[in-house]
Amino acid sequence: MESESYNGSNTSGHAIRAHADILQPERYAGSGTITKSMRFAEASSVLGYFESDKDAHVAGLASARAWIDSHE
Repeated sequence: MESESYNGSNTSGHAIRAHADILQPERYAGSGTITKSMRFAEASSVLGYFESDKDAHVAGLASARAWIDSHE
């Protein structure tokens, strides 16, 4: 999980290792979470599957920032 502060909220990007097929390369599901004042505000569903955990984290953080921008 990677976290950052953004416009008064805390955002987290998550990478969840996907176990679709043992013969396929590792993939990671990405999602994002927003908290404000230590309280849950919103979470995305799975945003997609990524080749690296870093890419999944980045997608989750971007989604969280976009949600905050659209709800101000």
